[in-house]
Amino acid sequence: MPKHQTLIEKIERKIDRKKDDTAFLPREFMTLGGEDQVLRALRTLVDKGRLVRLGYGVYGRAVPSRLTGRPVLMSPDGFVGVAREALDKLGVKWEPTEAERAYNEGRSTQIPVNPVVRVKGRFSRHLRYGNTELVLEK
Repeated sequence: MPKHQTLIEKIERKIDRKKDDTAFLPREFMTLGGEDQVLRALRTLVDKGRLVRLGYGVYGRAVPSRLTGRPVLMSPDGFVGVAREALDKLGVKWEPTEAERAYNEGRSTQIPVNPVVRVKGRFSRHLRYGNTELVLEK
């Protein structure tokens, strides 16, 4: 007799299939179940350490830290890369700041350290990972 998968297992499998994605929104999983069920399953995955909550309706892929065992964000581009991917998925128009463009074009040697993006239009959510928050310029 085949074993039926739980919603959590279905969401985990869908996350595993999306190898290149590091940011996830609950609406990506709404075809698997109802809204309350999906949100409850995502909360369970955060508790398990498979996801990290970055803000309202935004989650990032996580792996256990080799040092502490606590979940850490898994992204080659760090928090900034995950935040920018989340903005893309939310349909928010954004562009790099002037300081980042100057560094990338070789006009400056100052390396931008803080995660900052220039948002075109309206966006009022806060995206945060640990003590780092995405700063939005208008």
